[in-house]
Amino acid sequence: MSKRAWILAAMGALAIAGAQPVASQTIIDEWAGIKMPPAPELKVAKVEPKSTALLLFDFTTQTCSQERRPRCAASVPKLKKLHDDARANGMFIVYSIATADSKPTDILPEFAPHAGDPVLPPLGPDKFINSDLEKMLKDKGIKTVIITGTAAQTTVLHTGGEAALRGFKVIAPVDAMSSNETFTEAYTAWHLANSARIMNATTLTKVDLISYDAK
Repeated sequence: MSKRAWILAAMGALAIAGAQPVASQTIIDEWAGIKMPPAPELKVAKVEPKSTALLLFDFTTQTCSQERRPRCAASVPKLKKLHDDARANGMFIVYSIATADSKPTDILPEFAPHAGDPVLPPLGPDKFINSDLEKMLKDKGIKTVIITGTAAQTTVLHTGGEAALRGFKVIAPVDAMSSNETFTEAYTAWHLANSARIMNATTLTKVDLISYDAK
């Protein structure tokens, strides 16, 4: 092959190589450059007490303390307000405990269960699995649930999302969901507000934006 022909062949090969797409990076490779999306909008939520249940999930001394989860401990005043408003309006309240060594008496005293309130055993992140939660709610005529819990990325994300997929309306106050860090609370809020089918049934709000129809 002549020198000129060799140069032309080499240039052609380089041109073909340059036209090939660069192998795409994985999301892990791109992690440091990811830009957070805008925060979801918080909306006013109007509650009809007779058809709404408050779900207070996993708030025990083992999971919600200044030592174990400071963000949960900081949310207790808002959770107490939510609980007290629900009680005052005669709403159905469902509790759960988080760990195998928890007992109903370990639920925080600020909003402890009353006699007859159901307390679900440790069930994992989706409280509908291996429980009669759905039947319990439907037997009471519940159409809307207010989902609260710690940790947000497990209990609130999975039970709240599943409630929406099962046909319930979901009210998710961001100041009543807590975790060990802000990012996990953020992606829980974003998922509930942006996921197909779930977003259409979910109102992302905060405790002070919730109001109640007269009993």
